[in-house]
Amino acid sequence: MGTGFTIDSPLMIARYGISSTISLVDDTFIEQMRRFHCEQVGEPYKEISRDQDDHRARRITAYLNLIDRLVEKGTDELRASTFEPGSEITRYFELLPDCPLKSSYVQMLGTSDPGEMAHKQEALRRQVLPGSIDVNIMTKLDRNYFKNGQALPREFSDALAALRGYANSTLSSSVVFSAGLNPHLYSYAADFKDFMPDEAGSLKKQIVLKVSDYRSAVVQGKFLAKRGLWVSEYRIESGLNCGGHAFPSKGNLMGPILEEFKQKNEELIGQTHKLYSTALSLRGLSPTPDPHEVRFRVSGGIGTAEEHAFLLNFYGISKVGWGTPFLLVPEVTNVDDEHIEKLINATEDDVCLSASSPLNVPFWNLMTSASEEARRKRISEGRPGSPCPKGHAKIFNTEFTPRPDCIASRSYISKKLPHMGEEGLTEEQFKWIKENVLNKSCICHDLSGGATVKTGIDPEATPSICCGPAIVNFSKIATLEEMAGHIYGRLSLLTSADRPHMFIRELSLNLDYLRGEMEKFSLGVMNTAPKYFREFKDNLAAGIEYYGKLAEQFVEGKRTHFLDDLTKQKEVLEKMIAGMAREPGLNAVG
Repeated sequence: MGTGFTIDSPLMIARYGISSTISLVDDTFIEQMRRFHCEQVGEPYKEISRDQDDHRARRITAYLNLIDRLVEKGTDELRASTFEPGSEITRYFELLPDCPLKSSYVQMLGTSDPGEMAHKQEALRRQVLPGSIDVNIMTKLDRNYFKNGQALPREFSDALAALRGYANSTLSSSVVFSAGLNPHLYSYAADFKDFMPDEAGSLKKQIVLKVSDYRSAVVQGKFLAKRGLWVSEYRIESGLNCGGHAFPSKGNLMGPILEEFKQKNEELIGQTHKLYSTALSLRGLSPTPDPHEVRFRVSGGIGTAEEHAFLLNFYGISKVGWGTPFLLVPEVTNVDDEHIEKLINATEDDVCLSASSPLNVPFWNLMTSASEEARRKRISEGRPGSPCPKGHAKIFNTEFTPRPDCIASRSYISKKLPHMGEEGLTEEQFKWIKENVLNKSCICHDLSGGATVKTGIDPEATPSICCGPAIVNFSKIATLEEMAGHIYGRLSLLTSADRPHMFIRELSLNLDYLRGEMEKFSLGVMNTAPKYFREFKDNLAAGIEYYGKLAEQFVEGKRTHFLDDLTKQKEVLEKMIAGMAREPGLNAVG
């Protein structure tokens, strides 16, 4: 959800039992938000400045501890409120889906004896629990720091300092590792006791891995287990149908991926538990006789209660994640009024899988955002590139400088554009590469803009919005009650009832992506081997075959619509395969 959209969501929704995740990318922004909330609640604020030792970790710890205290206070106040219409505790139970706890609440409402009702109300109060205050660390954003010209030790890098900040906090929650395996970061987690089982075998802080497929879960899960670290949740995300950065997986589709997890989850748990127990013994800790709980969560383009329920019931998923639609729920996420209006009016042409990210990873971007307007304005004025105020993406590129530079920065682009004329490019290649260079945006700063504008911290910020493609299915502001009602099937917020099934939408996105890859190959700006295209189209074909059989699980009307859409996508793939057969260098693929 970017750096700013959910930075303080726990303060808004955790007391209702709803979990959310705080990004730990931008410690300057985190410090600004700590000051803002201290002032809001009347707590004393003492700045942790950049010139103080270990400022990044200390800022993160201080902010998370503040959020933890405020959520605990808000939950206590909710528990103490009266069961009456409009009260906080009534809202807590009314938001629940159909479940045993909701049934107990309904039974209490139907009780006529005052003494019995009071007894049931106290029992309900004891079951009120806040949602988890989780944090996210994007593993690849791991810039090293220098002081007086000397590199600081490895533990002061961005990712490791963020982990230390979380580990030293009072939170009992989860850290979400996203974007792939970072050996230094993963190994460093074993230095903190909160990630190790206590005497009762419990984990105060848990690890969640975002993964795109089963193989990734196995590799990362085993790596952590060998260091005495348990993965409590595997968060399976669609490679292309989620907001923010997209991680295409050679045409591997969500349905077949979930099927593999369904068939092999016990094998994954068993293998990692064996390695985990051995690692604990080597550390002088008692091995756990049984594995800790493992959750499997899925997210990516889910849009209806039917899809939500199907994922839970057919694939045995523990939880289903919703992100993008909550950008239209102002009491949950931080989006300023101007950009809420832009999201409401967004079309498929406005929400693009772009080359905006300086990480050189495809990035879902609202192209009408103030960030994009500012980027285009700088180009038109002859000064392309961002001033790069924070530098979190200064990691990978040393093309012109001994220390890494951000490829979205003005300093990099000013060197790159003149140099391109020396690279022997054709006119078409030059045009494509130049556009790719100019497309880069300063997302590590601008993704906090929705919050800094909304709070008044920086009214002049130019927000970037990394909504997923599913945003076009929603076209009005919603309350928390309305969004919960949509998720649990009590009402529908969809713009159109003809919205394609999430599996079909993901399939079409993969076909669009493959088409783009073929165009780049034809242009000569992509050196991918034909094997890549062969695997991509074979995986799509296998996925289409799987979905043809899966449709038997759908009710009659839904099944017919699903199969009609699937047939259309299959025809698109067949035409693309025929095109590959005519393309020099790819004809063996088709």
